[in-house]
Amino acid sequence: MSDDPPGDGSTAARQVHRLASAARKALGDPRAQVNLRWLRTLSGAPVEQILEVLGELDGLVPVEQEIHRRHLAGGRPTYAQICAPFELYALVRLLRPAHVVETGVSSGVSSAHFLMALDRNKAGTLHSIDLPTHARGAVLQSDESPVALPPGLATGWAIPFRSPRWDLRLGDARTLLPSLVGELPSVDLFLHDDLHTPDHLRFELQTVRPKVAPGAPVLADNTQWTGDAFPRFAAEVGARVSRRGTGDLVGLKFPRRPRRVVDAGGAPAGAP
Repeated sequence: MSDDPPGDGSTAARQVHRLASAARKALGDPRAQVNLRWLRTLSGAPVEQILEVLGELDGLVPVEQEIHRRHLAGGRPTYAQICAPFELYALVRLLRPAHVVETGVSSGVSSAHFLMALDRNKAGTLHSIDLPTHARGAVLQSDESPVALPPGLATGWAIPFRSPRWDLRLGDARTLLPSLVGELPSVDLFLHDDLHTPDHLRFELQTVRPKVAPGAPVLADNTQWTGDAFPRFAAEVGARVSRRGTGDLVGLKFPRRPRRVVDAGGAPAGAP
């Protein structure tokens, strides 16, 4: 069954390409092509509404240019960053989440796009957790993390603005995520983009699961390194995995009635 929009799907795709073209060039990342099918699946929004939101991207060009300038100035012309910044922006604009949670910030490309959308919504908070590592020198060495911060710079160093909607917490997600989730009434959008191991991804998904709102997007980047952790989680909650094109950024739309976790005896977990 096709996910193309009603009518001429190629026309909609051309419109999306045109609407995102200037912002993508300003950011300097050719991978940042908007995937309309992925965005439709995770948002549930009609194409017309998606196109309306993507029409706002031209207004982001000055910010995209400054993010790119900061990456260059920091010695990171090909800096590792999420490949779907405009989809993140659009999801927040379309769904108007009260609480966005992300693990992993680094230079702040995903954070910047979440924040720009929340600021435009005039509602909502981004809760970010990051455990920064610093490169030894200005030139990133082959044995260093591709997201190691340049010397003298801090988490979110490429974000050219500050927003009162940003709740940034520095430290290990294994300590900070459970306490954060315990504080929130809901998790309305979740993005995993920190330590990419099967165990860590499973930990994060199970930690946020009790608070994920019905219909909320749950996203994970770099899943080539996390084995079957994400598809197993999707099967547990009764959701379908949606892959962004041929890459390893995946997502699901949390079901309205997720399956209950059961223990080995067949009783709901936590039952007496």
